[in-house]
Amino acid sequence: MYRGFTVILVTCFIVLITCLWSPPALALTQIKLSNVTYHDCSEALAEGAVTSGSTMAANCFIVTGKAENASNKPVYDADIFGRIYDANNEPVMQNRTRLGSIAEVPPGISDFELRISVPANQPTPLRLKQFKAAGFSGQVRR
Repeated sequence: MYRGFTVILVTCFIVLITCLWSPPALALTQIKLSNVTYHDCSEALAEGAVTSGSTMAANCFIVTGKAENASNKPVYDADIFGRIYDANNEPVMQNRTRLGSIAEVPPGISDFELRISVPANQPTPLRLKQFKAAGFSGQVRR
């Protein structure tokens, strides 16, 4: 009986100490993306472009827009999600909605840009849909 009480007491003590000294949680902060558009890459960026995992020729584009961070803190490592379709309404990035990231989004509204490669056989104009981002309120260790 005495041993069981000691185990419960020690367990409660460990839980209490862990709660008091736990590191702060890094919650995801949602970033609203607007005015999302694209343009061709410069020749220097586009030279030798191939699609991921292959040697198939690709067209290079820069996706740009505005990122709105409504929190009062910078957001780090914000992943950009969205869907891109070609002129025939076919997906450009099969089974992939994470398109890239923004290293830092300051509070307020700021510009962002993202480089993408699209297989050369997919017709333009591209349609950009459902763009959003989410990042962390503190630096994420790498």
